[in-house]
Amino acid sequence: MKTPHRARRLALQGLCCCDVQGPRAVGLVEEFIRDSTDPASTVRAALEMFREALGARDSSDTRLARHARHWDLGRLALVDRNILRLGVWEMLSGRTPPRVVIAEALRLAEEFSTAESPRFVNGILDAVYREQRAERGGDGGGDPADDRPS
Repeated sequence: MKTPHRARRLALQGLCCCDVQGPRAVGLVEEFIRDSTDPASTVRAALEMFREALGARDSSDTRLARHARHWDLGRLALVDRNILRLGVWEMLSGRTPPRVVIAEALRLAEEFSTAESPRFVNGILDAVYREQRAERGGDGGGDPADDRPS
């Protein structure tokens, strides 16, 4: 398993834990990530992803709420909600091309959620991508594969 995907998996596990346990779990999650048997580079990446995605949770939730019409975020499946939070944070950070963010989110949904989840996650993250592209002055159309970080 490649390092970036493994880091995303660990960050997702941490986000899910904090979603259930609240802020008091942050230290335990960080310890869990540090204690993994993964290479140091994976652990560093996972800690960074976890911390930054957790810090951006409110802004990610605001953006998600605009696109998850007819869905209250609190009623979304725990794993789906946190895959989306991780994906929104990563997409908006600009460090990873949107097509990669979406592909990785779909992979996580296939691994950890229901058979319907990848389609739902894809739809929401594609809408976030289109909104982000429109905010940057693009037309909001197109395919995430057409977008490359500047």
